[in-house]
Order: sequence, then structure tokens, then C-alpha cells
Amino acid sequence: MPGTDPAEAMRIVAGELPDFPYLPELPDRGPGADLTGRTAALLVDMPTEVTLRGWRLADHVGRDLTRARSMLSFDLDELEEVLDGFRGPLKIQLCGPWTLAATLELPHTMNMALADPGAVADLIASLAEGAAAHVAELTKRVPGAQLVVQLDEPALPAVAQGDVPTASGMSRLAAVEDETLRAGLAEVIAAIRGYTVVHCCASSVPFGTIRTAGADAVAFDLSLLRRGEEQGVGEAAEAGMGLLVGAIPAVPDGTEEDRKASRAGEGARGGAAIRPGAASGAQETAERVIRLYQRLGLPLASCAGQAVITPACGLAGASPAQARAALTRCREAASMLPELIEETGGE
Repeated sequence: MPGTDPAEAMRIVAGELPDFPYLPELPDRGPGADLTGRTAALLVDMPTEVTLRGWRLADHVGRDLTRARSMLSFDLDELEEVLDGFRGPLKIQLCGPWTLAATLELPHTMNMALADPGAVADLIASLAEGAAAHVAELTKRVPGAQLVVQLDEPALPAVAQGDVPTASGMSRLAAVEDETLRAGLAEVIAAIRGYTVVHCCASSVPFGTIRTAGADAVAFDLSLLRRGEEQGVGEAAEAGMGLLVGAIPAVPDGTEEDRKASRAGEGARGGAAIRPGAASGAQETAERVIRLYQRLGLPLASCAGQAVITPACGLAGASPAQARAALTRCREAASMLPELIEETGGE
């Protein structure tokens, strides 16, 4: 979310998404509130520190890590207060193991941890232990919540394809084999012992790896979904996985030309129109998700119960008004899904 006030962000989230709130991240607050630093605060026996380039593994706990832990603790206090008495699904999100390995530097060098298999193994084990403790803490704070733990893996395709740059930027680190990727994800997922989502808002999402690692759901950006990847979405759906469909732009106030281009692109991939005429707002978003199910040949009867409508990616780059509008559209589009599906004869 945009901004620097965690209390206000938590109130907005709880107000706009009362049935499925989440713990907001506010990277505008600086190091320690960002994706890597926030999760680094949870690592066990692996201290980290900030450099001019980002976060790196360190020899001891310093002020950077102390600040990151303090901010996270404060955010949990706000969540506990706002969601006092809450019962239902509650989402938290952590940096996934492979994105963490691709964004944390090794100590005394500028190479990423990904370059050292031993460091990666230690990092995965540390994250698994830290994530389990984090889940236990949240369970105590909001005992009525059914926790949904999202592992953010924007760098997963780059790790799989060997596109993570070396320290010099002149070369790339070796691609990580699929079985190794799967095993690393599986270790963290198993430690969480709850409902897990792997989120990847990049292109070329490795849906098969995520599915076989044992995740309960996968989150992706619908606009980046390539023709060849739709089969992976279909296989995930048929395996019973939840689909967190990023059907709303992270900055939702796109131009009419952008919306027309989006609809035209979906039509070229075989999406059938739900109604004649141009849709807008929440209805348009709901229809995008229905068209995805139609293209994949999935039963529409399962759509409303299986798909969660989300922003395509994080909202930190949006204005506060745009972020709130995106959350509102998520809720409104989801409420429209059952009726729209019924109108298509897909009960």
C-alpha cells in the first residue's frame, strides 16, 4: 500500500475488504518496510543489514535489522487492534525463498546469496523456521483468523531461467533446476502448516513448479498471462488450487484506450464477450475472470468459489485514492461474479 501510516492503511484494508483483510506493507517507510527487509526481520540466526545496493547477510544484528523488526512488531499491534474479534480468512505475505536468495547479498561480497548453494540452503531453512514462528504469533494475536500465507516470488522466473545478474552486471547467475526450485518452495510451505499462496506477478510464471511444491493457491497478473501459460492455470484449477487472479491494474485509473486494448487482446486469445457493449469498472473486472474460465474450458460453476479477484500486483506505486479504489473494485467485482455466471448459463 502507499503511504507511511500503518494504522490508516490497516483501517482502509479492513474497511474495504471486511471478509478477507490482509496485513499491509508500506515500503514508502524505507528499508525494513520493503519486501526483502520485512521478511529479513523474520530470519532465524541469519542477521541482515542495509547497503547502498539493498540488503545483505551480516555478521551480527545491527540497527537496520532492529528497525525492521520494530516496524513489523508495530504493524502487528495495529492489525491486532483493528481486527479485534475478527473471524475469517486473513492474509499475510512474505518474500518467498527464491526471491529472497536473489535479492539478499552475501556478506563480504556483492554477489547475491543465490550464487552460493550452501547459503541458499541455510536461507531456506531460516525462512521456514521464521515463517512458522510468524504464523504462530499471528494466531495468538487474531485467534479467530484463518491465516492465508502468501509467498511473494516476483524473481522466480528469473531464477529459473538464469536471468539474475552477477555482482558486476556483466553476466548472469546459473539457472536453478526445477526440482531444486520445487524443493525450496516445498520446505517453506511445509513449515507454515496452513493455507499457502505463491504470488508471481512477472511473466513466464512457473505454474507447474508452484503446484508440485504443494501450494494451495497461485496468484498471478492476468494481463501478463501468455497463451502457453494458460494451460498451467488450467492445470492448477483442475488440481483444486485456488486462483488469485490479478485482474485489476495496480494503478487502476487507466485510459479508455488501455481498457480497449486489454479487451481486444483477450478477444484475440479466444475470450467470449459476456454482454454486448463495453463494460466498465467492477463488472468489466468480473467479466475478465469469467472469460479466463471460458478460454480454459473450466466449469463456470466453480469460478466464484475458486477465484479471488485481486490487484495485479502491489499498490505501493498508486496514490492513496487509487489504492482504495482498487480494493473497492476487488470487493464489488467478486460480489458480481455469481450473478454474471448465472446470466451466462454457467450455474
